[in-house]
Amino acid sequence: MSTSKKVITREEWEKKLNDVKIRKEDMNRLVMNFLVTEGYVEAAEKFRMESGTEPDIDLATITDRMAVKKAVQCGNVEDAIEKVNDLNPEILDTNPQLFFHLQQQRLIELIRNGKVEEALEFAQEELAPRGEENQSFLEELERTIALLAFEDVTNCPVGELLDISQRLKTASEVNAAILTSQSHEKDPKLPSLLKLLIWAQNQLDEKAAYPRINDLSTAVLEDPAI
Repeated sequence: MSTSKKVITREEWEKKLNDVKIRKEDMNRLVMNFLVTEGYVEAAEKFRMESGTEPDIDLATITDRMAVKKAVQCGNVEDAIEKVNDLNPEILDTNPQLFFHLQQQRLIELIRNGKVEEALEFAQEELAPRGEENQSFLEELERTIALLAFEDVTNCPVGELLDISQRLKTASEVNAAILTSQSHEKDPKLPSLLKLLIWAQNQLDEKAAYPRINDLSTAVLEDPAI
């Protein structure tokens, strides 16, 4: 036997929403958190001036962090490593997995550019010793070296290592590590809250028909389907 859902009218729903008090300062901090974490330095500076909301890190460091991220995304890994060490040498000293992934990306770039001998020498001198100490590093190194066995990487089972997505993955890992070193969350809070909103709506869908936000880009309340 099915039970009918409770119907909540727009008037009732908006009254409940209006009863929820959210301080403007908290909303501003959420926005600033997003701008800082995602690296929108100019927007963060403008928002700071307009809202009076102070960021929890020096905005100048955002420019440095974005320069590191861009260097990895462009395949300039040596430059990225130098920039990270200029920012804070402890980041790579205390994060062997990140350092290995950066060195792995350097190897990928050498292979991409057809520098086979240099790639093999680099793998042997820089990556193999780390692989001896860590089984997962060794497996990743073997996967990367496998790229050299194929003239046509489109038929290579590990060909995705040469995709731009691999650079983006490494760049995101570096970005997160820099943020963590600055005692800042590695992910912005706003997207997490939106995911929580969707989850809450899905839970409520099972019990009631109510005005809901179907399109997060407009945040327009739509009347319940009865």
